Amino acid sequence: MEETILDSLSMVYQGALADSVASVKEVLAGQQESITGNLLTSNNIWMMLATALVFIMHLGFAGVEAGFTQAKNTVNILFKNTMTVCIGLLTYALFGFALMYPGEFQLIAGGILGFAGWGLTLPDGGLSSGYADAGYTYWTDFLFQAMFAATCATIVSGAVAERIKISSYLIFTLFFVGLVYPIIGSWKWGAGFLDEYGFYDFAGSTLVHSVGGWGALVGIALLGPRVGKYASNGEKREFPNFSIPLATIGVFLLWLGWFGFNGGSVLSADPGLTSLVLTTTSLAAAAGAVGAVLVASLVYNRLDQGMALNGILAGLVGITAGADLMSWGESIIIGLISGGLVVLSVELLEKLKLDDCVGAVSVHLTCGIFGTLAVGIFGSMASWDQFVIQLVGLLTCGGMASLCAFIIFGGLKATSGIRVTEEHEVSGMDSHEHGVRGLTIVYDA
Repeated sequence: MEETILDSLSMVYQGALADSVASVKEVLAGQQESITGNLLTSNNIWMMLATALVFIMHLGFAGVEAGFTQAKNTVNILFKNTMTVCIGLLTYALFGFALMYPGEFQLIAGGILGFAGWGLTLPDGGLSSGYADAGYTYWTDFLFQAMFAATCATIVSGAVAERIKISSYLIFTLFFVGLVYPIIGSWKWGAGFLDEYGFYDFAGSTLVHSVGGWGALVGIALLGPRVGKYASNGEKREFPNFSIPLATIGVFLLWLGWFGFNGGSVLSADPGLTSLVLTTTSLAAAAGAVGAVLVASLVYNRLDQGMALNGILAGLVGITAGADLMSWGESIIIGLISGGLVVLSVELLEKLKLDDCVGAVSVHLTCGIFGTLAVGIFGSMASWDQFVIQLVGLLTCGGMASLCAFIIFGGLKATSGIRVTEEHEVSGMDSHEHGVRGLTIVYDA
């Protein structure tokens, strides 16, 4: 009798325990689903904000390039900046995103070339909580990466300004941002062979900035300097800037946009890592200005506002490869060195008679190279082995970018030509190519 009662009680207890366990599991599953949903929402909001900040960088580039060039070419500069982001978005949607993140490198094995298919594949409508480890949605991923692609082409725009045919520039942009940038980017960010090799580039000192810088260097070499820039006796002519205030506004917009460029590259709203990246980014920018002003004062014997602005950009480019790896002190050192390098690079290009209207090559290529190598010198990954890996990675990307830029620019030069006539260049490209001036002042009679 007692055994029967005990068995009955045991069965009741086990049943109640099973029901309790099931209830607890159900509650925990609901909480986990809620946590995952909230995490996705939080991360996605930050990534969308970062995307918007990177978009603002295009306005910053427009201000810098228009401010540092001559007033007679303002509309031409702004037109190029307008069309660059538009071409970049469209080509990245059609095929660039699928080239950069192919999933499998089935076209050329070994992490060299793959293609996921035309257009946007939209897995689960682009809203799957499992996409990117619940970091953000497919839509946000595409748009964030597309803004980076357009930025790469914009770097070329300023360097080749005031003498390139607008049609040639747009064709170059179509191929460079549509094909060259995503293929090189896939080697690291798309889990290609450089990623497997151990190459590190957090937000693009090489993959965005130096790739664009190599394109710019090839462009100015094939174009030649502006008419009257270098005299036969070796003296150089300084062309009047349209607006230093406009250039200053542009640089601070770029600094603002870099919070999204670097901060968004955390690829989540992780509070610790995101705040560290924003701090190292800003400290490097500030130190870049100081470094550039100090070196420029020795070289030019004046306090140069243009160099202070380019020094900010130099520091930003220099920290981009390792913004998540550096201490606050190391970010200042990287910024100071980058600021000094940008001045020395500008002087070197002048001696070589390579006419870069806005200092784009010095900012994005020179400091992009240094920033990439800095990962092996400073921060948590510093070692001789990592330095060698960084060097191999940037040489590989640089070689590919330079070769492709030479093929595109060289092909255009041999066929349709890449430079406007001397008459159009001297009188200004706004009137001849756009039929309107950038700044018109009307006085009442």
